[in-house]
Formats: sequence, structure tokens, C-alpha cells
Amino acid sequence: MNAPAPYIHWGFILISLPNFVLICVMVLLFVLALVVPFPHHRSKEPRDE
Repeated sequence: MNAPAPYIHWGFILISLPNFVLICVMVLLFVLALVVPFPHHRSKEPRDE
């Protein structure tokens, strides 16, 4: 915590490692929110189809 953060260089992109990790975690949570199904109520009565 007393030293400056390391930086990642990708051509013209320059980002600190802690910011890169935070962005990766946010993207992972967003993808999980899209993929994981929402819980739904199961009806106790059978449906007539």
C-alpha cells in the first residue's frame, strides 16, 4: 500500500492493475447476472395446457 500500483501496458491502453481487476470483477458479475436464471414461483396447482 506504500508503493505505487503496477500498470498494464497494451499499446495505447495504460491501466493500473487494481483498476483492471475491479473492471474484470464488474464484467464477470454483469455476465453472471445475465446468465443465472431468476428464481420463479412454482404453482401448487397443475396448469391446464
